[in-house]
Amino acid sequence: MNTSSPRTGVSPWWRIASVVLTIGLLLAWATSASMFEQLKAQIGHLQARLDQTPQVRFVSVLLDAQGQPAMLVTHDPQQGVLLVQRLNNVREGREDSMQLWAVNGNAAPRSLGVVESKYQTFQMPVAADALAGATEIAVSAENRGGASAGSGPRLPWLFRGWWVQKSV
Repeated sequence: MNTSSPRTGVSPWWRIASVVLTIGLLLAWATSASMFEQLKAQIGHLQARLDQTPQVRFVSVLLDAQGQPAMLVTHDPQQGVLLVQRLNNVREGREDSMQLWAVNGNAAPRSLGVVESKYQTFQMPVAADALAGATEIAVSAENRGGASAGSGPRLPWLFRGWWVQKSV
């Protein structure tokens, strides 16, 4: 006769397996939470770098009278500056200044400012509304300090180029 009584408790193997699985699930949850926080930190860092990157929306290559590139002009509306890069060796004389203008067809040109830097690449603060409606950017040679307020350029354009909105 079989006198052994049926087992009423849980096998020790099942208890060990459930403890191991619980520890595994806790480790997986902790790892995923840590990775999620690291991913959020990386996204925040990249977002900050993107905010600091100039967002160029308009560009112009100014050409001289022979059709050779003379200046590259881009506008960063976030910073409110024109980034100007000289592409040739033309410089202002002792009594002259170069002045940038926003041109819109037959309307009177609007002054964007006087080039005061001798460097190859420089920035000029320019409000976005000063560029509103412009179809071209041009440079004229003016007396030292630039044209007087309210007047246009006194000489023909030194450099001129289309003001183009680049695709986003």
